[in-house]
Amino acid sequence: MGREHLGEFEELVLLIVASRQGEAYGVMVMRDLADQANRKVNISAVHAALRRLEEKGYVKSDWSEASDKRGGRRKRVFTIRASGVRALEKSRDLRMQLWKNIPGFSPNFGWT
Repeated sequence: MGREHLGEFEELVLLIVASRQGEAYGVMVMRDLADQANRKVNISAVHAALRRLEEKGYVKSDWSEASDKRGGRRKRVFTIRASGVRALEKSRDLRMQLWKNIPGFSPNFGWT
């Protein structure tokens, strides 16, 4: 397994994979990044991030069944692994701790 640190883009991709519960694939992740995070990226950046996350052991991939809709081609579908969940939790906890270091911070994300 490679380095454990999640970059910001990898974290967004991993969050989307987790939210899709085993139904995430490259184009869907790219669309969700545009719709939910207002991040327009090309498909190669998404595929590179998914490949890095798989190398780190945070996601696993399987091939879907071929479909007529895709001209008989299969797509690579990604699922988050337990190590990916732990990485997201670690990232969330670190961010929360850093937020708490800000004077006047409220746990409700409001300012006093």
